[in-house]
Amino acid sequence: MIKGIGIDAVETERMAKIVKEKPQFAKRVLTSKELEWYDRLPFHRQVEFLGGRFACKEAFSKAWGTGIGKVSFQDIEVLANEAGAPIVTRSPFQSGVAHVSITHTDIMIFAQIILEE
Repeated sequence: MIKGIGIDAVETERMAKIVKEKPQFAKRVLTSKELEWYDRLPFHRQVEFLGGRFACKEAFSKAWGTGIGKVSFQDIEVLANEAGAPIVTRSPFQSGVAHVSITHTDIMIFAQIILEE
């Protein structure tokens, strides 16, 4: 049964500016495991990675029904499975599965979460 659906979008240019000018933003949004991955990436991939994780966590909070104020960016962790697809490895949603999809273009970064019990 579907418990919630959330979607979020981020402008790629805005995220590129944040990556350049506010390196502390990545530490606020990403968990330590996500940050390890992020730090190894070239700039353009850092933009996609941080934007995707930010949008994913915002989408999760919408699907959860609380917004990001009641759940922290650090409460949600999105890593990659063996095939490289994003998976939620930590979240407050323990009673089911969180399906995630992230995509990006030169202009926008999108993420969708479906919470299923």
